[in-house]
Amino acid sequence: MQIPTLDDMLAARRRIAPHVHNTPVMTSRKLNELVGAQLFLKCENFQKAGAFKARGALNAVLGLSEEQAANGVATHSSGNHGTCLAYAAGRRGIRCTVIMPHTAPQAKKDAVRGYGGSVVECEASTSSREAVFAEVVAATGAEFVHPYNDHRVIAGQATCSAELIDQVEGLDAVVAPIGGGGMISGTCLTLSNLAPNIEIFAAEPEQADDAYRSFKAGHIISDDAPSTIADGLKVPLKPLTWHFVSSYVTDIKTASEQEIIEAMKLIWKWMKIVVEPSSAVPLATIIKNPQPFAGQRVGIIITGGNVDMEKLPWA
Repeated sequence: MQIPTLDDMLAARRRIAPHVHNTPVMTSRKLNELVGAQLFLKCENFQKAGAFKARGALNAVLGLSEEQAANGVATHSSGNHGTCLAYAAGRRGIRCTVIMPHTAPQAKKDAVRGYGGSVVECEASTSSREAVFAEVVAATGAEFVHPYNDHRVIAGQATCSAELIDQVEGLDAVVAPIGGGGMISGTCLTLSNLAPNIEIFAAEPEQADDAYRSFKAGHIISDDAPSTIADGLKVPLKPLTWHFVSSYVTDIKTASEQEIIEAMKLIWKWMKIVVEPSSAVPLATIIKNPQPFAGQRVGIIITGGNVDMEKLPWA
């Protein structure tokens, strides 16, 4: 297991800089009043391909040798990583294949294809996606870029919180969604080295709370096919991300489906920005558990804005 370092993050920041946005940090007086804290939203919904995962995908793809890149890249993804890997592969001019559950939002399947990637569908379980993926790699010889259990990907995701602490001084805490743990791991990598006084919280749906249960148990607990509207947070932790979560995360908070929907509506209504359900989970957990954040300066990583407009969760 190769654990990424601060030098890896700094190298990733230089490598991907020409291909990503330095995304804005936005605030809302209404949200601040609601939770009793100052919230600073790092808006990766404005990132290339609509999600933070462009960072990790680009770092992995642009760092490949010519020999590694020759057969293209492949991954399994519920949407955003696949979309971002297709975007990154397009920048490199190589092939990209994404294994996606048939239940993934049509908008995310269309986005993969829109960036030139190929979609192979599977059943909506971790075991199915990994089995179908193994068949694709055996047939194509493509380089595997894991959505999160990959040191190159985590180093890329770590550039997000590096930007955040450049943009906002004096943060007390940072809250980010957790599924497989790529963004949280990147956040841990950066903050533990550059701002170790900032507490790191992860936010997770109650209906896909394997990271929460893992954190409490002290070892990885995996669910094969959880059901939640936060489709980007259905995957389990892996050894590399567990290393960061178990070492640096202060706590993991959870929110119900309805609480996630209400938080998503608040962001749309008061901030006038489009975020996907996974991105609303941190705000939902802060509204539900305001005590640890009361009076503090809190960064929230808004991870993406790729929404199926035909299937809004409150429709």
